[in-house]
Amino acid sequence: MTISLTHIALHVKDLRACVEFYQQYAGLNIIRERRPQGIDGKPIVWMAETGKEHDFILVMLPGGPEKYQQSNDFSHLGFAMTSKQAVDDIALRAKQDGILVWPCKQEPYPVGYYCGIKDPDGNFVEFSFGQPLGPGAE
Repeated sequence: MTISLTHIALHVKDLRACVEFYQQYAGLNIIRERRPQGIDGKPIVWMAETGKEHDFILVMLPGGPEKYQQSNDFSHLGFAMTSKQAVDDIALRAKQDGILVWPCKQEPYPVGYYCGIKDPDGNFVEFSFGQPLGPGAE
């Protein structure tokens, strides 16, 4: 039996703000936007990295509750970057936008170099370099 992780679905309070965040910070593209059947059908947005539209997607569902993730809660979505400088750049931008939650930090392998920022819905998002996944993997 073959099993493959294909998506994560987030129930978000502010769909448009979250979509814009993941476009601007993570470079994700909208690959599908649909409305379920019925008069109250709210849009559901599928997002993916360019070239990975059939491998893994992030699904955004509207109408979720507001989240209050504490800074010592390390639940997060993780994005690999191509360099430490790219992580530094994201951290600087997030600090200017008032959403930096974990300043840049170097940890032993396999954690690598990372920072954490908060999306508009309160989810933490890690940007890293030097992990054994994605760009910069050993």
